[in-house]
Amino acid sequence: MSSYVFYGWWDYRFLSLIFLSTIVDYIIGLNIPKQNSEKKQKLLLWSSVLFNLSVLGFFKYFNFFVESWIDLLNSIGYEIKSVWTLNIILPVGISFYTFQTMSYTIDIYKKKLEPTKDFISFASFVSFFPQLVAGPIERASNLLPQILRKREFQYEQGVQGLRLIVWGMFKKVVIADSLAPLVNDIFGNFQNFDGGTLWLGAIYFSFQIYCDFSGYSDIAIGTSKLFGFELMSNFKFPYFSRNIGEFWRRWHISLSTWFRDYLYIPLGGSKEGKWKSIRNVFIIFLVSGFWHGANWTFIFWGGFHAILFLPSFISNTNRKYTSSIIAENTLLPSIKEFLQVIITLILVTLGWVFFRSESIELSFEYLMKMILEFGLPWKYRSGLMYVVCIFIMDYLVRRNERLNIKYFKFDWVLFSILILLILEKFGSYNEFIYFQF
Repeated sequence: MSSYVFYGWWDYRFLSLIFLSTIVDYIIGLNIPKQNSEKKQKLLLWSSVLFNLSVLGFFKYFNFFVESWIDLLNSIGYEIKSVWTLNIILPVGISFYTFQTMSYTIDIYKKKLEPTKDFISFASFVSFFPQLVAGPIERASNLLPQILRKREFQYEQGVQGLRLIVWGMFKKVVIADSLAPLVNDIFGNFQNFDGGTLWLGAIYFSFQIYCDFSGYSDIAIGTSKLFGFELMSNFKFPYFSRNIGEFWRRWHISLSTWFRDYLYIPLGGSKEGKWKSIRNVFIIFLVSGFWHGANWTFIFWGGFHAILFLPSFISNTNRKYTSSIIAENTLLPSIKEFLQVIITLILVTLGWVFFRSESIELSFEYLMKMILEFGLPWKYRSGLMYVVCIFIMDYLVRRNERLNIKYFKFDWVLFSILILLILEKFGSYNEFIYFQF
């Protein structure tokens, strides 16, 4: 009930949507194992998938498809002067809870999960308020059993939760919200700036979106700990990645693993020859980009990352860094590791230009000016202190993203300082970026 109050506080009208999605997948989940044939089970599964994708497609992509179709007709000579679109409000978190509830029926079909008969517990899984609007995208196999069993408050778990909440608020309020006006000004008026300033804008957005999104995930995971729940990790210091493959194992983990398990592997993964494997890679990156928003810029961003990922995939080095971190047993990274991190960060930063721009044309204009008209960025340098600050702090705690180890003898002093900084900056709060997805 509290999760529905939380969601309805934004717009009570969309409670019916999440409730309908819950009922449909609850009923389908119960009935899949009861069918006496594979064909009937598959029919129920596809009913769930099509229902969820139809709801998501209507609210998020209807106008995009209409406008893209009109643009295509105009490009081949059929001039259409008026465009019929709908004034649709995008429900907050629809991309997250749609994928979450869809994975439930898929796992039941694959016999990885037994359906629950407890409707209240299932509804709580779908609408669990800490991660409802921006993830992590939880699996029923992890969250549902925790909802069904009795929980008791544990002091150490509560302390860990409070630390994560403070850390997430610091990243969001102090870092991301301080960089936001600089990013908005640079990207909104990039024609008036030199290339050096545009590089700053791209770098600032890289850290704005990281601190904004990972900050929310930390708050969600920390809040869940206070209630006795353990959510999956969603970020593991992605800007210390040594190649693109490692970056995607550390960035938005719940989404990348969702596409791996429910799209890439069902398509054949990497077991059906190199060319089909490459096709599958492009599919998941393009779909991942499209998941983020109804704009060609997101699709292009996904394709850009597919191209970046391809060399290591072809050479079978994409999983080279699966169980290690940068400077794992030393204070400082080696020169090789340092260069790998810098090159990966530069490539990822270039990709963020497509993600942040309003159109593909503007993103290429930004990139061309950024590369060809380089000058010393005398303006907007104040944002660098936020970038350096989060970069150093992330490096210090890189061995444990949950902050459940005391790295400092007087860590209460550090968190007291973080709280004071949060309170000082709180008036400049901006909405979380991923609320729009």
